[in-house]
Amino acid sequence: MPIRHADAVWEGSLKEGNGKVALGSGAFEGKYSFASRFEEAGGTNPEELVAAAHAGCFSMALSAALGRAGFEPTRVATTAKVHFGKVEAGFRITRIDLATEASVPGIEEAVFQETAKAAKETCPISVALSAVEVTLDAKLV
Repeated sequence: MPIRHADAVWEGSLKEGNGKVALGSGAFEGKYSFASRFEEAGGTNPEELVAAAHAGCFSMALSAALGRAGFEPTRVATTAKVHFGKVEAGFRITRIDLATEASVPGIEEAVFQETAKAAKETCPISVALSAVEVTLDAKLV
């Protein structure tokens, strides 16, 4: 299996410095700063990148699980919201909310919900982030 990588460089102090992250594939490169992480300034941040990874992983995991159950989804769209904030021990990701909408011809609601829940539990990113509560709102469209 391939080994994936990304690079990050930070220059300067925490509040006045800035950094850049780059995916090893070259598909994305972005700037980040204290303000883009802890405030609402432009640029990316580690939590946004975690959200993108989780949304992408879950969408693929759900598609695969539906296929194993005998259904062929035509579309799976997922949003991941990473909650990041201060707790007693410092700053932490405190919860991730997954919201997915899927178009799956011929599937019953109960089967879809069961399959979506199983995909959430087995998605590799969900497994890697198992110390964090992950919620799921799954809708058939």
